[in-house]
Amino acid sequence: MERRELIRTLGAAAISVAAVPSFAQHEHHHGGAKNQALIDAAGNCSSKAEVCLSHCQELLAQGDKSMSTCAATSREVAVACTALRSLAAQSAPSLPQFAKATADVCARCEAECRKHEKQHQACKDCAEACAACRAECAKASA
Repeated sequence: MERRELIRTLGAAAISVAAVPSFAQHEHHHGGAKNQALIDAAGNCSSKAEVCLSHCQELLAQGDKSMSTCAATSREVAVACTALRSLAAQSAPSLPQFAKATADVCARCEAECRKHEKQHQACKDCAEACAACRAECAKASA
């Protein structure tokens, strides 16, 4: 590598490194993502729904057919909330409509999980996460 090429490469690297703290400062100054509460609620809801789904599948495998609707609604909410989280992070134009639809999915899942919350912690956790996500969805779809 010639001396001039080396200087250009090092200069470009220095500019890149210098830009990183500036970007981080910019993010910190503005307080993070615009839809952070919705992003967090959707991520939590999706995670809790995945745990609930896994629990329901274990019970279904043992012959407990009463968990089939709970498994179906928790699967649906996991998918919807994963998509919602991505759309919220992007501040997508379709976010208000998708948040409204996801709130409906969360309401159905919450209602089903409430039927089992006294017997199954996973269902209780999922119901609570659905309620919190539904509340954030209402803010985003207003």
